[in-house]
Amino acid sequence: MGFKAVKEKYKTRDDHLPKRRYDLMSAIEKDLLSDKNVLAVFYGGSIGKQNTDLYSDIDLRIVVKDDVFEGYRSRKKERAKKWGTVLFFEDFPWTTYSIAHFDCFIKVDTFYYKKNDLQPSVWLQPIKIVHDPEAIVETVRQKSLQLSYSPTEVEVEIWRNKFFAYVHEIYRRVMRNEIYYALSCVDNLRFSMTTGWYMAKRIQPNTFGDWAKLEGERSKLDNWQLTLLKQWHSSRNPHDVYSVMNSIIPEFKKVHEELCEIVKIKYDLQWEDMILNLVLDETK
Repeated sequence: MGFKAVKEKYKTRDDHLPKRRYDLMSAIEKDLLSDKNVLAVFYGGSIGKQNTDLYSDIDLRIVVKDDVFEGYRSRKKERAKKWGTVLFFEDFPWTTYSIAHFDCFIKVDTFYYKKNDLQPSVWLQPIKIVHDPEAIVETVRQKSLQLSYSPTEVEVEIWRNKFFAYVHEIYRRVMRNEIYYALSCVDNLRFSMTTGWYMAKRIQPNTFGDWAKLEGERSKLDNWQLTLLKQWHSSRNPHDVYSVMNSIIPEFKKVHEELCEIVKIKYDLQWEDMILNLVLDETK
C-alpha cells in the first residue's frame, strides 16, 4: 500500500479530527473547571496561536494549588483517562507532564504547574485561557507580552560549538561506517541551521530536535531557506553524506557571522576555518 492509498484510507477520519479535538477539549474543560483545586486552565501551541490544522495536538496547561500538586502530578495518567479512551502514554512517571494518545487519533500534552511556576516568557504570549478566576495566568501573560526575543552571547556560543561538534562527528562516524549515526549528525546540522535562522530573525527557536512548524504552511522560514532544507538531503552513501555537509557550511558561515554581529562578539574566520578544515577538504 502506497502513501496515496494510506491517505485515502484515513481521509474520512482525518477530516473529522477538528470535531474530535473540540469534543476532547470539551471533556477536558468539563472535568477541570469543576475541580476546586484547579486554579487555571489554558492552552498553548497551535490552539493558543489560533492556527490549528487537521493534525494539531492539544497543548493543555493546568495550574493547581500547591498542597495538591504532587498528588495531581503523580496521578496525571489517571486524570487523562477521564477525558476519553487513551491508547497509550509516552511520558515518564517522574515528570510534570503527561502525553496521552487517544483512540480518536488526538494527542494531548498536559503540563501541571504550581502558581509560582508560571513566569513571564515569550512562550506565554500566544495562549488561550479558559479558566483563570484569580487572573493568575492573565497577569503573567500581560507581562509576557512586554517581552521580545533576541539571541544572547551564550546561545550563539552553544549553537556554533554544537555545529562544529556535529561536523567533526560526521567524519568519525563515516570512517567507522556508522552511517546512521552520521546521518543523525547531518540532521542535527540541518536543525542547527533552522535555529540560527530563527535567532537571526529574533524569533525564539524551537527546543533542539523539535521540527514542529519549521516546515509547511506555518513555518516562519523564508522560501529560500525551506528550499535549502530540501536540498540538504543525503542517502547512506558516504560521498552523499559529505557532499551535503559541505553544502551546509557556506550558509552556516554567513549565519555565524551575522549572529556574532548581533551579540557583539568577534567573528573569527581563521579560527572557524581551522576547526572546519580538520575534516573538510576546503571551506567555502
